[in-house]
Amino acid sequence: MKKNSFLSSLPFKLLIGVVLGIIIGLILNATDGSAITTAILNVVVTLKYILGQVITFCVPLIIIGFIAPSITKLGNNASRMLGVAIVIAYASSLGAALFSMAGGYLLIPHLSIATNAEGLKALPDIVFELAIPQIMPVMSALVFSVMIGLAATWNHAKLITGVLDEFQKIVLSLVSKIIIPILPVFIGFTFCALAYEGSITKQLPVFLQVIIIVLIGHYIWMALLYGIAGAYSGENPMEVVKNYGPAYLTAVGTMSSAATLAVALQCADKCKPLRKDLVQFGIPLFANIHLCGSVLTEVFFCMTISKILYGSVPSLGTMVLFCVLLGIFAIGAPGVPGGTVMASLGIITGVLKFDDSGTALMLTIFALQDSFGTACNVTGDGALTLILTGYAKKHNIAEQHINIDL
Repeated sequence: MKKNSFLSSLPFKLLIGVVLGIIIGLILNATDGSAITTAILNVVVTLKYILGQVITFCVPLIIIGFIAPSITKLGNNASRMLGVAIVIAYASSLGAALFSMAGGYLLIPHLSIATNAEGLKALPDIVFELAIPQIMPVMSALVFSVMIGLAATWNHAKLITGVLDEFQKIVLSLVSKIIIPILPVFIGFTFCALAYEGSITKQLPVFLQVIIIVLIGHYIWMALLYGIAGAYSGENPMEVVKNYGPAYLTAVGTMSSAATLAVALQCADKCKPLRKDLVQFGIPLFANIHLCGSVLTEVFFCMTISKILYGSVPSLGTMVLFCVLLGIFAIGAPGVPGGTVMASLGIITGVLKFDDSGTALMLTIFALQDSFGTACNVTGDGALTLILTGYAKKHNIAEQHINIDL
């Protein structure tokens, strides 16, 4: 191994992007008002927007390029594996919600939480708005991939199967030559903007107690998921966890399971216990239907805000109903920043009876930690893929060898 291999690795580049972004953002915050600061901020917000557009545009292509070919390779077992994946994704999200609910009833009555998170600086407008719309929404790409993959399998469509295989190779080139190289830069710009606004120095301390509790909850839930996955599959879950550092850090920076997909695939491909065909199938699928970290966070925050604004946490029956419905909404929520809470606004207002003030506060506090909830989602996907691997092994589902180097 080369001595400088770590210096050229993705985790190191991501870490450098985060550190430089925060330092530059804090300097810009301190020198706010000068012409140079304004010019730099114009460059930061514009390039951040453009790079974000490129990454977002590629997400549906990645979903189609991985899920559809993987379903065709599963052959007659495709429908069964898809059903298993959806069931375990819902079980994880529901379990995380109920776990968070129990923690809320236990801890929230003993907390004293400040709620003023104002005083942030405003970023300048984008100088050059280069809109790059996706060819289709993320959920449309997910449904399209599943339908095309299943239909091609049922009809033994060799031509379409071959086309999907070729398309997968094209998407892999996009990932390795475009997405991976620009991610550290995008994350650097993101943290630069957060540091300038004051989110890192002002907003985070406002709900520090709650955020720390939620972070601990994330780690407990991930440990539980990996423990179950290891016991079920008969594999050492640490062989998966140890490779997920880059994906966790990327998720913290992008705040999007979908935008982290390229790095998550790269990390999962290095995990020896995970079957390669199930990595290609499971990781893109779970990135859009498995949002356990976001669900866990939303439940605890909803209970906290209810205590702050309305004087008490919701009743047990109301919270159980909310958790059951939230798990379903999480499957349909897009893996984008704030996707879970936006998709579930209907049950926040309908079941929990939040008014405009409660909804606004919920959106604010959720945004403060969205990156860590996303990181939990992405890391948890590795555990669910390990469960899929164990299921395939126990039911003698043969591995479809895929020669792909991520």
